[in-house]
Amino acid sequence: MSTQPITTQQKAQAVNRSGRWYGTFAEIGAGQEVARWFFQAGGASQTIAKTISAYDMAVSDAVYGLTERYVSRQRLQSMLTYEYDQLVRRLDHARGKERTFFAFADTVATRKDGGDGWMGIRFQTQPREAPSEILMHVRMLDKETFRQQEAISILGVNLVHGAFTLHDQPQKLLGTLLDSLGWERAEVDVIRFSGPAFANVDNRLMALQLVQQDLTEAAMFTADGEAVQWAEVLYKKPVLVLRGSFCPFTSTTQDVLERAHERFILEPEIQGEEPVVLAEMTLRHLTTGDVIDHKDFLSRADTLQAMGRTVLVSRFRRAHRLAHYLGRYTDRPLGLAVGASKLADILNEKHYNETEGGLLGGLGQLFKNPTRLYVYPHFDAATGQVITAETFPVAPHLKHLFAFLLESRYIVGIEASDPALLPVQRSDVVAKIAANDSDWERLVPPAVAAVIKKDGLFGYKG
Repeated sequence: MSTQPITTQQKAQAVNRSGRWYGTFAEIGAGQEVARWFFQAGGASQTIAKTISAYDMAVSDAVYGLTERYVSRQRLQSMLTYEYDQLVRRLDHARGKERTFFAFADTVATRKDGGDGWMGIRFQTQPREAPSEILMHVRMLDKETFRQQEAISILGVNLVHGAFTLHDQPQKLLGTLLDSLGWERAEVDVIRFSGPAFANVDNRLMALQLVQQDLTEAAMFTADGEAVQWAEVLYKKPVLVLRGSFCPFTSTTQDVLERAHERFILEPEIQGEEPVVLAEMTLRHLTTGDVIDHKDFLSRADTLQAMGRTVLVSRFRRAHRLAHYLGRYTDRPLGLAVGASKLADILNEKHYNETEGGLLGGLGQLFKNPTRLYVYPHFDAATGQVITAETFPVAPHLKHLFAFLLESRYIVGIEASDPALLPVQRSDVVAKIAANDSDWERLVPPAVAAVIKKDGLFGYKG
């Protein structure tokens, strides 16, 4: 039996032939392409009640209301609300008993260096049921605008078909979004499910799935579990990132972040401006063997939520890749809070590709914007010594380079607020929780202890 995905045309034909779904396609900006697939597939009268292509901004404003940004989540949601409500108001009496209604919308901008856009669908799974909704942000990676338009059209068909046929299997739905495209042509970096069809869907887990299934290199969600797009959060703002596994978030972790934050806001380029603070977990941090335990991931996310942290899930093994990605969305200073032991990875020449210019090329990417490393002391349990940014052992041929980074304040040493925090290990905290040893509570912030006890996280038995 073939495992090849069905083609875009076959998906459009399947939707039209079902005779079940009936609705509106609304496309503004550079979209204009999704409805065409359903017209060309034949039988479009079974699916399409209306199409609208509001290309002129004045026309768009007249229909959907004024907006500051035309390519935005807010514009997409106003389109979906208007079109869906109008469809139900006009057709429910005549068709509502036997048809399930939907409204699809997209708002897109193409550019020579790659475009982006928002698309979504509001739909019923049963006649006269309250609607469910899928929203997503996409980046088109082709250089030619006509290929970006083609990519948007295919993504739209995949979303419509997936919403109708796989709404009860959202993780599988994600896996079909790039059918007939592939990761090299498009990226889905935000997706949000809501409504009765997705009552049991955790959008934090969907953010993880976007990264895990190679739809994007990184996805972000707020402390409220709301999926957000990078530009919405980072645009023209300084950013401070704490990389870690957060299993769980300890008092030492909190101290690393607070000491880095204190130093970061004193930088002359910031002068007290409050930065965006991100807690980043990479797939490597989340993987045990070859498996990512989703329950464990959500436990970590719960403790970060208790601390009010926006979470970044990524596949950036190397810090310079993270800095490069962040640099797409802000030209303001970046700060990375790290333990001194992580300097070994950052200065390991084997971790850099020759195509990137090796170690020097990688460090050049890392320290743009500018980026600074705020280095927290590391307690070496084997020797009983504390390693700082200033005492970190560097290979002889890198000593002058490292001295330059220190003197130029690309690498900045920070101090622990309490030396007793340095020996705390996450593994010890988890072991104490599993052993029902109440001593673990003094090793984590009170808010984290409360959520661990309330929800029974990390094996807590009470």
